[in-house]
Amino acid sequence: MTALDLQKLAFTTDNGFGDRARIGLVVLENDQTVEAELASLWPSGVAAFVTRIPMEDRVTPEALLSMEARIPEAAGLLPEILDFDVIGYGCTSGATLIGENRVSAAIRCAHPKTPNTNPITAAQAALAALEARRIAIVTPYNAQVTSGIANLLTAGGLEVLTIGSFFEESDAVVAHITEEAVSDAVRTVVKDVAGQVDAVFVSCTSLRAFSVAGPLEEELGMPVLSSNLAFGWHLLRLAGIDDRLGGLGRLYSLGLPGAER
Repeated sequence: MTALDLQKLAFTTDNGFGDRARIGLVVLENDQTVEAELASLWPSGVAAFVTRIPMEDRVTPEALLSMEARIPEAAGLLPEILDFDVIGYGCTSGATLIGENRVSAAIRCAHPKTPNTNPITAAQAALAALEARRIAIVTPYNAQVTSGIANLLTAGGLEVLTIGSFFEESDAVVAHITEEAVSDAVRTVVKDVAGQVDAVFVSCTSLRAFSVAGPLEEELGMPVLSSNLAFGWHLLRLAGIDDRLGGLGRLYSLGLPGAER
């Protein structure tokens, strides 16, 4: 048998996936929602690349705080050669308890020149863009983690008029809470403050709300934001993508507040 001649083949290259923007995501290892919901959001030419960070299933203050030391390593698995436009850490409660600035600094250990965000920072930017000051909150968390969310938003100048929680610590269970249950929860927390609330914030990247937020906004006459809706919007705007996307509520017709970008 004679050896075949190996031919050298010609090729061309292009910019690959994400020729408009590349987004890096650090997602909790057991999160089932944020990656899937955001994948349905990206406009043509925008691509997200995801890494996972170790995190136990129980969402407790101790578990959330322990993630801080692991963020640089997880973010470092997003290769610099992809030249990311923005990087996001996908945990609302983690960013709240660790602290927004500390999370940002941990990401910058691996990507010092790349803008970054997280869902609680994104929610505040989104509420500012919507000019919402008085809010209602829905969470799945225990009382201590829920209080942390409310306290951070209050410290940022928002007025929390009403708040409710599913009191579920298992992230795996939270990922299976139906959008119908989320809708009912939103209706419940606002029913006694009708006309007083400017917006509702559904906190937690594991809670699903993409297909119900827009209809709820029309029904209630106020914006309804989830962590993932705010997070996706902020990632896009920080990446320089100003596309106006329909069906997701008024937020997706807005740019960043002020000169943030």
